[in-house]
Amino acid sequence: MVRSEADKTRRILVLQGGGALGSYQAGVYEGLAQQGVRPHWVAGISIGAINAALIAGNPPESQVDRLRDFWRLVSDGPQAPSWGAAGPARGMVSQMNAAGALLFGVTGFFTPRFPPPQLQPPGSPGALSYYDTAPLKATLERLVDFDRINSGETRLSVGAVNIRTGNFAYFDNSRETIRPEHIMASGALPPGLPPVEIDGELYWDGGLVSNTPLDYVLEEPCGEDVLIFQVDLFPARGPAPRTLNEAAEREMDIRFSSRTRLNTDKALGVHRISRLAKQLIDSLPPELAQSETARRLATLTSDNAITVVQLIYRRKAYESQSKDYEFSRATMLEHWESGVAAVSRSFEHRQSILHPPPGISYQTFDEDDQTRKILP
Repeated sequence: MVRSEADKTRRILVLQGGGALGSYQAGVYEGLAQQGVRPHWVAGISIGAINAALIAGNPPESQVDRLRDFWRLVSDGPQAPSWGAAGPARGMVSQMNAAGALLFGVTGFFTPRFPPPQLQPPGSPGALSYYDTAPLKATLERLVDFDRINSGETRLSVGAVNIRTGNFAYFDNSRETIRPEHIMASGALPPGLPPVEIDGELYWDGGLVSNTPLDYVLEEPCGEDVLIFQVDLFPARGPAPRTLNEAAEREMDIRFSSRTRLNTDKALGVHRISRLAKQLIDSLPPELAQSETARRLATLTSDNAITVVQLIYRRKAYESQSKDYEFSRATMLEHWESGVAAVSRSFEHRQSILHPPPGISYQTFDEDDQTRKILP
């Protein structure tokens, strides 16, 4: 993205994995577009990688439309009607629709394997997953301009796990050419979806190691002020479960949550030490400031301001542990509108978000903690 002289803040959108809940991220992006905020860098994992590719791989005026095209496509399969259902009935309809996705697949995303993996030759691609993601590759090739991604206009980073080494890997258009396979690798959650081969290595969903790219973007050396929109699909906090279904859902939330506050608190500590180190180096006499130790320490310091806006999906009363593969149209639209509304609420702090007050080195915003400002 072309940066103007006056545009001195790097805007980053961080998207977590979460399957069908990813329509909330699409709503968040529409909300940001309504506020006139476009990211310079989009980082995603799993469904967040797909949404990130749809954003980075289209011109600004088409990005929301392409997101809408994708989410309309994947919510276009057979489904029980949700309109008018409420209370326990809504939950039953939701689980029926999730069961439909398991049985029939998701339009434009994945289809059941036949014969099933148990009947396929060991070591063959079909033996490693219950579904085939060839439809997803066709969808990405149709809705995403990979030449635009690789032009570097918007930075794109997606995370996956190397099956052989077990190590996390980021595919980044600032370092390599991004293809549909990189996006698919980030979302290849076993045993449902197959691993993806890239340059002789097999990769699975990045959420197996970390479900958020927040640490990755915070570790990037940057002399500019940074504004991060962190979109979480699984809340780390939640009530104690009362039933077995609620226990399964709560377990999933804890397992896949980004521990947003833990990560941001850790980043705060690192940022504070970095600023204090810079202040210390600046106060040294010249002969000490030019020492090898001081020069090496200076490369680790920063003097920029960091703002993190946390947008966390809040579960609906009818949802269960199947919420990440419940792709019905009604639920998709509810998630989308929730994302738009979350941005609107957050931008009640618009001035402080976009223009941190003087003296503020690190601040976070979320609906629970409201505003936290950390001075140097």
